[in-house]
Amino acid sequence: MTKRAVHTMRTLHSEHSEHSEHSGHSGHSDYAPRPVRSVPGQGAWRRALAVAALAATVPYLTLKTAWLAGSRIGIPDGSVLLDPEPFLIAANAVTVVMDACVILLVLVLTRPWGLRVPAWLLTVPVFVATGLLAPIVTGFPGQLLVRLLGFGEDPAAKALREPFLDPWVFNVVYTGFGIQGLALAGLFVPYARERWGRRWQGVLGPRLPSSTGVVAAAAAAAGLAVAAVYVYWALGGTAGLGAERAAAHSADTAMVSGIHAMCALAAGAGALILARGGALRARWPLGLAWIGAGAALSWGTWMLAVSGGPQLDGGEGPPAAALLTYAGQMITGSLAVAVLTRFLISRREG
Repeated sequence: MTKRAVHTMRTLHSEHSEHSEHSGHSGHSDYAPRPVRSVPGQGAWRRALAVAALAATVPYLTLKTAWLAGSRIGIPDGSVLLDPEPFLIAANAVTVVMDACVILLVLVLTRPWGLRVPAWLLTVPVFVATGLLAPIVTGFPGQLLVRLLGFGEDPAAKALREPFLDPWVFNVVYTGFGIQGLALAGLFVPYARERWGRRWQGVLGPRLPSSTGVVAAAAAAAGLAVAAVYVYWALGGTAGLGAERAAAHSADTAMVSGIHAMCALAAGAGALILARGGALRARWPLGLAWIGAGAALSWGTWMLAVSGGPQLDGGEGPPAAALLTYAGQMITGSLAVAVLTRFLISRREG
């Protein structure tokens, strides 16, 4: 081989190496297939979150399935649950399906095919799950802290006086709900960042149309009214509760009322901020509206639906004031959802 040919081959090899370095393929051709985008969160800690969420469904599903099969595990003597009515059986079946949906959500948020699921088919159950679990994630630890400080009612003493479920059932089930809520949040955030990151990143931007502003103002007003009622009940007020519910007031029930008040305020405030626009980072008011609206709408709907069925303790049903408050939660959540939807549509159009 001549010196000229050797020089030419060396030159071509040098140019090919430089091009490979600049293209970031380290010697591979420009036409090498690129890796297919997959669901974010295949790291060890996200796999741990998936396992935690799945494991947290086991206690609730096991107990509910056992009760539907006729078992009395966790049910003390004298409890009305020992002779369940058709309404209670149907409610147990519905809640089993709802908790089983957590398993499906985990698969959607962690498997490659999850990015192809239609947006509405994912966001609706995630929204409901957020709404139902967020008050539990915050309220149940608060109740435990209150009891630890000596202000809450002893669950064992209450179970002896009013047998319904053994105290350990509440601790196991609500701990599982709390783990589910935290794990699903840890899985959904990176998923949403990958799929819809441009919708909620950056600043709020221009003010939404005036009609949306009116809806946001209505959400804030309704949320303020609902919160005022719940704060009144949390502080020991008895008007609108009925004799039995007023007598059952404790630090635990005050904590629950306080959480519902905070969620109603969050829904209204989040809707107002989204409608107003501005230079604030979008993720904070969006998260505020999402959690607040989800909690207000989901819990208001659930409590109103349960109020329409037979009372498990055989006592009086919720008075009209309580039913109006539940309806107010639904209205607050629905109005905030309308603002939230309009905001996300405007981001897509932008």
